[in-house]
Amino acid sequence: MDNVIEIKNLTKDYGKNRGIFNINLEVKKGEMLGFVGTNGSGKTTTIRCLLGYIKPTSGECFVLNKESWHNSSQIAKHIGYVPGEIGFPDLPSGTEFIKTQAEYFKIKNLSYTESLIKELQLDIRANLKRMSKGMKQKTALVAALMNNAEILILDEPTTGLDPLMRIRFIDIIKREHKKGKTILMSSHMFNEVEDTCDRVALISDGKIIDIADMNKIRNRKEKDYKIEFINKEDYEKFKKLKYKIIRDQEKYNQVTVNIKNDKINDLFKDLKNYKLKFLSEVKFDLEKYFKQVLQKKEKEKNV
Repeated sequence: MDNVIEIKNLTKDYGKNRGIFNINLEVKKGEMLGFVGTNGSGKTTTIRCLLGYIKPTSGECFVLNKESWHNSSQIAKHIGYVPGEIGFPDLPSGTEFIKTQAEYFKIKNLSYTESLIKELQLDIRANLKRMSKGMKQKTALVAALMNNAEILILDEPTTGLDPLMRIRFIDIIKREHKKGKTILMSSHMFNEVEDTCDRVALISDGKIIDIADMNKIRNRKEKDYKIEFINKEDYEKFKKLKYKIIRDQEKYNQVTVNIKNDKINDLFKDLKNYKLKFLSEVKFDLEKYFKQVLQKKEKEKNV
């Protein structure tokens, strides 16, 4: 698959260790890439460089094989963008704003736009400046999606949305992804990107720490089980069976074991010989994966 987005050795140095440093990232055609990190980690700076809004200190960004800084206006025609900080033009209402957007994109059939407005329960008659944060966010989402752009770049798109509306928005984005759209979505919430994305990049202190393949995480070849025994004798006896114990809580007669999927039946057979208080699978998710990555890097740093 061809790369629709390419970021090569990108640095934007604001001094005092602020900015982004040597970012390398690519998004393939039809792929949805998540971009996670805490506030201030460098997500928005990376996206603004990618769109050609700010000039990098060094390195390059490409969208559809066009270098971003010198071709930002051409690139914009192919992108639906939700900025991290929304600033609307001085227009009296959301209706006027959507109308202006339609004229800019030369959209004559507004049926898709109207369906989005209805789905997001947006009252576009409201004054743009007086809208709540959530209403502004929904208006920006409609504006980003109404052109049916082949690339969507969404910078913290669910900010200000209530939980139910956030779920509705994620459903819309999944639908857009199924259409073959290429999507880059930044977030500080792991669950938002792990439910939707093909891969997820973690950025911390302006540097890409790791890029996770969500298919490998969802289809992990091993599982973790937390086991608590009713009595100390069974707890001690089980530990001698040489299972891989990743956490041992003697105080509670409790262990957490890591086991390959093809050995799980063997574990259950062994456990029939013990009196258990409980047995539960410890779900492995994106947040746990990245925590392991960060812990590993921290250990390597201290060696």
